[in-house]
Amino acid sequence: MHAHVILPRVEQVVAGHPGLREHRALDARRNGPESLAVSGRMIGERVARLTRVPDRLADMDTAGVDVQVVSPSPSHYHYWADEELAERVCLLAGQGTAEHCAQAPDRLYGLGLVPLQHPSLMVGLLEHALGLGLKGVQISSHAPGSSHAPGSSHAPGSSHTPGRELSDPAYEPFWARAAELGAVVFLHPFGCTLDERLDRFYLSNIVGQPVENAVALSHLIFSGVLDRHPGLKVVAAHGGGYLPTHLGRADHGWRVRPEARGCADPPSTYLRRLWFDSLVHEPAALRALVDVAGPSRVLLGSDHPFDMGVEDPLDRLRAAGFEPDTFDAIRGRNAAALFDLDDTRPKEQSRA
Repeated sequence: MHAHVILPRVEQVVAGHPGLREHRALDARRNGPESLAVSGRMIGERVARLTRVPDRLADMDTAGVDVQVVSPSPSHYHYWADEELAERVCLLAGQGTAEHCAQAPDRLYGLGLVPLQHPSLMVGLLEHALGLGLKGVQISSHAPGSSHAPGSSHAPGSSHTPGRELSDPAYEPFWARAAELGAVVFLHPFGCTLDERLDRFYLSNIVGQPVENAVALSHLIFSGVLDRHPGLKVVAAHGGGYLPTHLGRADHGWRVRPEARGCADPPSTYLRRLWFDSLVHEPAALRALVDVAGPSRVLLGSDHPFDMGVEDPLDRLRAAGFEPDTFDAIRGRNAAALFDLDDTRPKEQSRA
């Protein structure tokens, strides 16, 4: 479920824009020079696996994976872009992903992008992605506000446009249309608003991504988005981040704080209305996720081919020691149902 493609045409269309320079400066502050250097080398070593279908299929064969749902690299979000450029980015991302998957249509399915910074464009671009044969779209954890002066989140004299959380009412038409169309929305954060606090030791990703997952999911739950759109298909990357491990605190807050009662039921119950990838890195964490979300709500995920992912998702699943029906569900049956894929092959011929 969780695998990425890099699309050179997207980066070509944003090249040279002042907003891109500002975004890269923010990214540098958030990650720190050491992590930027390591990430640059890592991407350079894996470009073929991120762009070439034969390399992707070879990796899948090695891992024992039959089918992959491919989404654009989160670096392609470019939420700084104005309406015209953002629309071009999302159109190119959808087209590029569809063309990539069309090279192996029996093994690759795709997701597109929509611009969280421009809610008025999201429904049309979702429909465009589905019209290309894609299964839905990928979004980040929030739409950032306007850039600030370097080194300060509230620099004197700087203009600030607030960002949008996923609970923002401006997204209601998008949630409604996604639910109506049965489109999958893959929640995959990119960048953490803790900024320079995480600029060493790769904490920007190690800690930042699970934080962003937890915050974004909490906005969806506590605001009542999932109550208003019960048919919404949201899949959270990284096993939902830190949220599934602190459900008792969420439920307690919902009971004792009146301002936390924006959802109809205790927050913990909504994990069984969401889906999660299995990328939690250890058997105990995967068992805990299945315990709170249910065996039908977890999908095999690897973050292929980035270094924070895993090259052996099936071995990780086996290590969790699930009984056969749960193992088969996570291995492929849940994804086949969620994405409406043909899963009629005999079990002994199917890998994942």
